[in-house]
Amino acid sequence: MAISALLGDFVMITDVSQTIPMIEACGLTRYYGNFAAVRDVSFKVFRGEVVALLGPNGAGKSTTLKLLTGYLAPSAGVARIAGHDMARDRLAGAAVLGYLPEDGPLYLDMTPLELLKFFGEARGLPRNRLKERISAVVDLCDLHYVLNKPIGKLSRGYRQRVGMAQALLHEPEVLILDEPTAGLDPNQIHEVRETIRKLAQDKTILLSTHILQEVEAMASRALFIDAGRLVYDGPIASLIAGNKRLEDVFRELTGAGGRN
Repeated sequence: MAISALLGDFVMITDVSQTIPMIEACGLTRYYGNFAAVRDVSFKVFRGEVVALLGPNGAGKSTTLKLLTGYLAPSAGVARIAGHDMARDRLAGAAVLGYLPEDGPLYLDMTPLELLKFFGEARGLPRNRLKERISAVVDLCDLHYVLNKPIGKLSRGYRQRVGMAQALLHEPEVLILDEPTAGLDPNQIHEVRETIRKLAQDKTILLSTHILQEVEAMASRALFIDAGRLVYDGPIASLIAGNKRLEDVFRELTGAGGRN
């Protein structure tokens, strides 16, 4: 009986640990003057989920991602990564977070190899570990051909790969990707999609995208945001039940045509 009780306690504790969100927004609000870019947004993303953040231009998607990563401070509410408050304990949260911003800044005079070494050293990765991780992300993002070329001379597709490699360098548990396929051609989009699919096997991913076909291909759940407010949080399968098109659902939830 005593052993059974102990095992029961162990199972209960294990189950509780699985319910801790890896990404959590609690009433996130961000004002610019009198304008509310994000208003009282709350959601949770759990370990192993791939969730898409959708909405028209100007809806507050990028602002929400910047609040989650600690890049912006909220006017109200709390953002947590793996339980770490990103306003109070950002370094601990950043240690388990990989962030690819839209048009993320890259040092154009550096080569991809130099950039990865720079960021790895900045994160304090030991030399041997950094060498291993550079090799791993170069393979994953297929950067061999451009590894020693200046980033300023690379195509947009390769720059996106470099940004992805940088985000993955420290082997984070959580990935936040803002428009990872923006401006890419169909072949490059396919390559990024395959990379994200590989990563989804052991990471928690929140991605923002305008390409609805990518959402159905990569994510199991969607968050819709419109005018700074969360208007839907649920399975993608429920949205497209009954042969509905995701494009039509998008227009229903966010207003015909969005805010371009």
